[in-house]
Amino acid sequence: MVTNESVGSFVAEVVQKMPPSGIRKFFDLIEKTEGVISLGVGEPDYITPNVVREACCNALEKGRTKYTSNSGVPELREEIAHYLQSRFEVQYSPEQILITVGVSEAVDLALRAITNPGDEILVGEPCYVSYAPSVSLAGGIPVLVPARAEENFKLKKKDIISHISSKTKAIMISYPNNPTGAIMERADLEEIAQIARNYDLLVISDEVYAELTYGRKHVSISTLPGMKERTLLLNGFSKAFAMTGWRLGYAAGPREIIDAMLKIHQYTMLCAPSLSQFAAVTALREGMPFIDEMVNDYDKRRRIIVQGLREMGLPCFEPQGAFYAFPCIKGTGMTSEEFCEKLLFEEKVAVVPGNAFGPSGEGYIRCCYAAAQQDIEEALERIRRFLNNHQESKAAVL
Repeated sequence: MVTNESVGSFVAEVVQKMPPSGIRKFFDLIEKTEGVISLGVGEPDYITPNVVREACCNALEKGRTKYTSNSGVPELREEIAHYLQSRFEVQYSPEQILITVGVSEAVDLALRAITNPGDEILVGEPCYVSYAPSVSLAGGIPVLVPARAEENFKLKKKDIISHISSKTKAIMISYPNNPTGAIMERADLEEIAQIARNYDLLVISDEVYAELTYGRKHVSISTLPGMKERTLLLNGFSKAFAMTGWRLGYAAGPREIIDAMLKIHQYTMLCAPSLSQFAAVTALREGMPFIDEMVNDYDKRRRIIVQGLREMGLPCFEPQGAFYAFPCIKGTGMTSEEFCEKLLFEEKVAVVPGNAFGPSGEGYIRCCYAAAQQDIEEALERIRRFLNNHQESKAAVL
């Protein structure tokens, strides 16, 4: 007789030990609760630009629905090379670019392509929830390097060096950052570049929020001296072009590593969705005005949510990129998960606990301001009421 215990024994140990995504837990709760204002989902509230949707329809009508090259449509890789050069002064040839199923696949391929069993990968955190688990699934050991609010959530040289060992293979960074909204300017990146050069490390740089910066232009670490040959630049179309469901990303980097990633991609995914690729060509050619409009709009919402959180007594770092605010809730006496669960059930506002993004995220919550302004304002009013109610309850007990 087959039992749950015997079936469970087939599951790999690395998966058994892996906790479920802290983000998905709250998404499941949201789906079960009516009337929720969600500041939890990390995706634009804009829809994909009309010109991009039309390009997809045209490709569909022409029957361009077959497999593409494993590396991706040549025309798209050429456009990406031009885009990276014109927008960020990063020069790659189409042969150094691999089209992936979202940036998530690019992360997975990058780690599997470089990681031997027992290799250590430094992961700056708070960070996107998939990084450390992806390192583990690749057979490596994730080593978390904290970034702190008092240092504007920037990775610092002293902290990186203190976590390096003889087994360290690479540093994984993500700026503009999810969940904090922090950015790294050229001087900040130079510290990481120096470490990578001195210790012979690879840098995996997730730059999916590169277009979403406020008052400052994004700098890619691959533009720094000696870094192009030791950087894997990951990016995609989800955030900048509001194409989350199209599942399209890419990796650019040294030909040897891109070829290794391609080898895995050939066996596991074959190619990214063809219609998404054809639409993305148009996004790169005609979508820049859309990006500018969206960023200006998010900048307004950014100021509204940061000011609102601060006025109700929640210290909040001013995000300079992405579309997240990361206020500190330590003064409430609640853990991040307690705060989020009570806020959801009592006031029907969904935010994500900071500890979902790593240990140093405890005591914070992530609020996504890629939501309608009226929803943001209503959510702020509900959070204010929630805090007042709990302060009154605490006072009554005392």
